[in-house]
Amino acid sequence: MADSESPKGKTSDLGIRLLSAVILGPLVLGVAYLGGAAYAILVLVAACLFFDEWIKITGTPKRSIGAVVGFTALAALALLIFVDLAPVGLLVLVALALGAFAFERFTRQARWCVEGLLYSGLALYALTVIRDGTIGLVLTFFLLIVVWATDIFAYFSGRAIGGPKLWARVSPKKTWSGALGGLAAAMLLGTGFAYLAGSQTLALWALLALVLSAVSQAGDLLESAIKRRFDVKDSSQLIPGHGGIMDRVDGLVAAAICAAALGLVAGGSLADPMVGLGLQ
Repeated sequence: MADSESPKGKTSDLGIRLLSAVILGPLVLGVAYLGGAAYAILVLVAACLFFDEWIKITGTPKRSIGAVVGFTALAALALLIFVDLAPVGLLVLVALALGAFAFERFTRQARWCVEGLLYSGLALYALTVIRDGTIGLVLTFFLLIVVWATDIFAYFSGRAIGGPKLWARVSPKKTWSGALGGLAAAMLLGTGFAYLAGSQTLALWALLALVLSAVSQAGDLLESAIKRRFDVKDSSQLIPGHGGIMDRVDGLVAAAICAAALGLVAGGSLADPMVGLGLQ
């Protein structure tokens, strides 16, 4: 989620941010619509970039055992999900992560690397199986709309209204007005999309939008806390006006993992977790 600012905040990078969003947004939606191998590759690349930025921030060398094992585990997970072996893929991910942790003698640096690998891997798993599962296209678009609405409206409502800070020690520019504005927009637009898609369970979609919007903002705060812990402003300069891939998808990663977890708790399978929520 982008930092929300008071009306006195800087706006010099707003044009670049909008241009990047206009270019990347339709591209992501187009690949999500296509699904299949194109979408699987997009998610894998994003997960690898996310992990790469994570280890860069936390100080793990790219040629270390943990890093090499991490990229290998993400590729193996993506391949196994693509051939309908998602449960096996998750086992491989966990086994390789624990193996790398042990090989690196359970150091603090190794712990950060393994945590980044598991977070990236679970995001890869969630985003892929949600798209491949029951009403996968609708759910994927819904997830993107909820997260993007949260991000955009939190930014603008925070700038317009200002007020008390959400968590000043971690992210001094974010406000409660921004958080609530993003939450309201996510519920409205997410439920509206579900209605247009022909859903008969709008109350359930609205509740899901509420939860995922809140988790999306928590994911953004988590990344802010990590960057503050390691004294880093942006995860990289990959995306003009936005920073790195972590800066752009921190909320999406958290929301996707949460959605898949909710589905599993509700009775979904590892191959199709969202079926457990009974969304129509």
